[in-house]
Amino acid sequence: MPHSVVDVRPRSTLAAWGMSLAGLLLLAGCASVPKELPPPKVACPEGVPAGTQCLRSQDSAGSHFLIATPAKWSGVLVVHAHGGPALGEPKASRADEDIKRWAITLSEGHAWAGSVFRQGGFAVTTAAEDTERVRRIFVDHVAKPQKTLLHGQSWGAMVATRAAELYPKSWDGILLTSGVVAGPTSYDFRLDLRAIYQHLCRNHPRPDEPQYPLSLGLPAGSTLTPAELANRANACLGLRKPAAQRTPEEAQKIKTIVDVLKIPESSIVSHLNWGTFTLRDVVEKSGGASPFGNDGVQYSGSSNDAALNAEVLRFKADAKARARFDADVNHQGRFKVPVLTTHGIGDSTVFVEGSDTLRQRMAASGNGARLVQTYVNSSQHSYLGDPIYPPLFEALLAWVNQGTQPTPAGIAARCVALRPAQAAECRFDTSYTPRPLASRIAPR
Repeated sequence: MPHSVVDVRPRSTLAAWGMSLAGLLLLAGCASVPKELPPPKVACPEGVPAGTQCLRSQDSAGSHFLIATPAKWSGVLVVHAHGGPALGEPKASRADEDIKRWAITLSEGHAWAGSVFRQGGFAVTTAAEDTERVRRIFVDHVAKPQKTLLHGQSWGAMVATRAAELYPKSWDGILLTSGVVAGPTSYDFRLDLRAIYQHLCRNHPRPDEPQYPLSLGLPAGSTLTPAELANRANACLGLRKPAAQRTPEEAQKIKTIVDVLKIPESSIVSHLNWGTFTLRDVVEKSGGASPFGNDGVQYSGSSNDAALNAEVLRFKADAKARARFDADVNHQGRFKVPVLTTHGIGDSTVFVEGSDTLRQRMAASGNGARLVQTYVNSSQHSYLGDPIYPPLFEALLAWVNQGTQPTPAGIAARCVALRPAQAAECRFDTSYTPRPLASRIAPR
């Protein structure tokens, strides 16, 4: 029978402890974890189903979180790991954005719990700890779920896979959507973009600005803004012009980037942002050394590959920084519960080919039979449409509860059956198989 939401009284939260859960466990001899205070009831954000009850607070590590339980609860808790990462100080409002986007979870009758994560920027292990903590808060102060699913979206899939291996007993099933599931290799092409862009444009940095290894993202003290970076990209590539109004030089530069890196021109600036501002954050968290490099990479697809490879700037990854980054963000496919994934085939933010790496890793760890992957004919990344997710939740729960492993064809058919009026939006491609990630990102 569905559990009901318990009443809780508003209470102040603990201050951030400035220490990871792993560190606390070590100091405590793995005897216990901090007791979390009950979060107060609050008005739910706009966009959630009527009758939903919401709790909001900060946990003992300082992470903002939001818990939402529908009026008719299925007994299933979905713990959500959000995408990003967002740079700067985490804001409680991020949870409002997430629950509004994923209100379909509540519409399906499932409770939703999401942490905003205590650290801004690229910190995966601590985000995984925060994800586990919000699960415990739900169990301690709302109800004990009949089943708990872990949902990782985009970068949140990196968080979810880390949480799944750190806390294997916490989850009954895992759903990964549009996920970063191939580890650090997923991001190598963004340094490639920096190097190729600078080879073509020479304005990031400009010749009259301090020069620095592009693998650092930005040098210390830089005041460059995303708006200024977009202006520089437009000045070189003419991205804001209609294609017919671009100069031959602008058109050729765009073609080189698109053909070599296999990204649409519409995503050049967003990937350039990552390779600038997020990369700076990664490097800062790595003690000033970069875990990324392009030393020895052979680029292909340009009008003159020999010249490109001879002239493009090269950078060598710092081995210790790469090892630290890998330890923070990577997984080995050692998941002891069913894993169901979906991904847009045309996703230009997180490449679908990373799904092949997930398959290989789970097979290598002896967990290949615990993985079912689905693909959607879509170029969307953040949200693939309301009809897509209900059959995924349903299929994963049937797998968890009855041991019935789903098939992509069955999920596709169920999508149509659940929403016949929106059948055209059930764009599952049951014959698609992704190529290896090395076919999309130059190996190194």
